[in-house]
Amino acid sequence: MEFLTAISNNLLSPAMLFFALGIAAGFVKSDLEVPESISRYLSLYLMMAIGFKGGVAIAGTESISAEIIYTVLAGIVIGFVQPFVSYGLLKKTTSLDSPTAAAVAAHYGSISMVTFVTATSFLKAHEVVYAGYIVAVLALMEAPAIFSGLFIAHRAAPETRSHEQEERRLISHDIFTNGAILLLLGAFLIGWITGEPGMKQVGGFLREPFHGILCLFLLDMGLMVAKNLQPLRHFTFSLIAFGIYMPVIGALTGLAASALIGLDIGTGMLFTVLCASASYIAVPAAMRLALPEASPTVYVPMSLAITFPLNVTLGIPFYFELAKAILPPS
Repeated sequence: MEFLTAISNNLLSPAMLFFALGIAAGFVKSDLEVPESISRYLSLYLMMAIGFKGGVAIAGTESISAEIIYTVLAGIVIGFVQPFVSYGLLKKTTSLDSPTAAAVAAHYGSISMVTFVTATSFLKAHEVVYAGYIVAVLALMEAPAIFSGLFIAHRAAPETRSHEQEERRLISHDIFTNGAILLLLGAFLIGWITGEPGMKQVGGFLREPFHGILCLFLLDMGLMVAKNLQPLRHFTFSLIAFGIYMPVIGALTGLAASALIGLDIGTGMLFTVLCASASYIAVPAAMRLALPEASPTVYVPMSLAITFPLNVTLGIPFYFELAKAILPPS
């Protein structure tokens, strides 16, 4: 009953209703749109807000503890390993070519920042606290899956090795200088340095408008999801099913790691969300450059039109209930 209540509360929250509005507008081919420059601003705002608040949360209260080290290591290891699991399942259950399967697998080893931000909003609505350092874990989980995806592709399809120069540029520049990651980590460090006095100076900008901007951003995400639904008509049942059960596998992995480390409900739930999510921004950009043999008409709709809506609507309350049943209180 609590699970159904959590789902109902999540689905009827303003953010989710605006997300549904965006999907509905896309279905009826409305001219409703969020200009690209505004959409980019909304994304930058969310990264700045979540990073700064995470830094403030640990300022003066947490040192580099064993829990932080274990959580960071667990995130990096899961980011590296999960693409191999995903690739094996895809090759056994679908007819995808090796480069495309490797690209899809990379998406499911990486993370979705918007799913994470939505999960933090869910925790706030339930008055559940979490450790601020999880923001740094988010940033560090972005890249490992890209390395794994490219490694898998090169092993399975040697012809893809001809892009090594582009990959070196990608790995040395595009990943580690990704604007969202830099802003997230930079805001995290600034929040850590300035602490609560810093938050008092910018709280009117980063706290009060947060949920309203999240609603507008999810409206834009709903429009994007609607645009990516059409290719799903050509997907096989097994491919669509992968986009549904793979997040659950990732969530169970993240929850098991959280229990072993001893994370509290809030922090463990967010770590679980990271392990369950699939990238639809950083990894698609990387795959287009480094693995052009892979089909974006498969890997983009997989993460954006199947896994992302599933996670933000049903997944987040489901992971929360699992965390409450297994992990200690925050």
